[in-house]
Amino acid sequence: MATQARWIVDDEESAVHDEPHIADSRITVRAVHEWVENGDLDPETVAGRHNLDIAAVYHALAYYHEHPERMREVERDRERTIEANRGRAVTGPDDLE
Repeated sequence: MATQARWIVDDEESAVHDEPHIADSRITVRAVHEWVENGDLDPETVAGRHNLDIAAVYHALAYYHEHPERMREVERDRERTIEANRGRAVTGPDDLE
C-alpha cells in the first residue's frame, strides 16, 4: 500500500518547488485544491488533464486538509511574492519598451 509520503513531496529546499507538490510532477497541492474544491473540476478530470494517477490527486487533497498550518504558510508566501512583484508584470506591448 502506498503512503502519502510517496505521493507528496514537501521539501522546502527543492530547486523546483517551494511548496508541497505531487512527486515526479510540477503540480502543487495548492493547485489541486484550487482546481477541485474552489473550481469546477473533479479529481478524475485533474488526473486526466495532467497525466497523474488518480490516487496522487486524492493524496494531494488529503495533504491539504491534514496540514492546514503548512498550507496557510504556503499561501502567505505566495501572497508576499505576488505583492513584491506586482509592479514588474508585463501586461502588454507598452510594457516592453
